[in-house]
Amino acid sequence: MPDEVVAEVASHGTVATAHDSLEDVIGETDVLYVTRVQKERFSDPEEYEALKLRYVVTPESLAEGNAKSSLVIMHPLPRVG
Repeated sequence: MPDEVVAEVASHGTVATAHDSLEDVIGETDVLYVTRVQKERFSDPEEYEALKLRYVVTPESLAEGNAKSSLVIMHPLPRVG
């Protein structure tokens, strides 16, 4: 997450954190902002292939992680296949 975004959020009295594992924090998360892994940002196609499905949010992953029923999920769309 860019430093300026963290600073802006903090200036309004809110704490923002970034994590490498959704499973570790989904049960305590209030708002989840998710973007796709952007293929165009990878110079190595194998690296992209290894990561592209790492941050997929599904009803199953939310249930397995005991997500709050009040969880707000934000996504910028559109989805690129």
